[in-house]
Amino acid sequence: MKHFIVLTLIITFQNMSAQHKIPEAIRSNVKTALSYYPQLDSTNIEFRFKKNIKKSTMQARPTFGSFFRSRKNRNYVILISEKFKIADKEFSTRQIPDDIFIGWIGHELGHIMDYQHRSKLNLIWFGITYILSENSIVEAERCADGYAVSHGMEDYILKTKDFILNHADITQSYKDRIKKYYLSPEEIMELVEHRDAK
Repeated sequence: MKHFIVLTLIITFQNMSAQHKIPEAIRSNVKTALSYYPQLDSTNIEFRFKKNIKKSTMQARPTFGSFFRSRKNRNYVILISEKFKIADKEFSTRQIPDDIFIGWIGHELGHIMDYQHRSKLNLIWFGITYILSENSIVEAERCADGYAVSHGMEDYILKTKDFILNHADITQSYKDRIKKYYLSPEEIMELVEHRDAK
């Protein structure tokens, strides 16, 4: 009986891991971020490097073919830009400090949590409004931060924001974008206090 239970646990773990396709170079950091989201253990998510992502370092979205599937059968991809710019210098995303990278991934997983609560029609409408409305961008990005904080990732999220907002070589325009669309460190701490008071 013990052998059967152990074998079942091993198979279950293998099946859960098989839902996530992760490049070996970032496997450890992605696994750390995923550990805060046990609800996503059986969700199909591919983490994929892309040469360049416009105006972003990472981007989470449902795969095109799964837009019309039921929530439990959707597939997602998190695109990760191979390089990012600080001022006029380009850096490899793989060289981002571990805690910062984990925070970025945690934010993108927050997007996936948000997507999973949306119906097919709502998800399509969300995609359209995200492209056309700045208010929708603000709502979506703040929501993703909120999910990350509610799952206990505030230390990583705060380190990521500190890295961006206090890095002397990061352009002011990028810092302004972060301030405009995402939760501020103060707002994150308010969410933590509210969460811990429950």
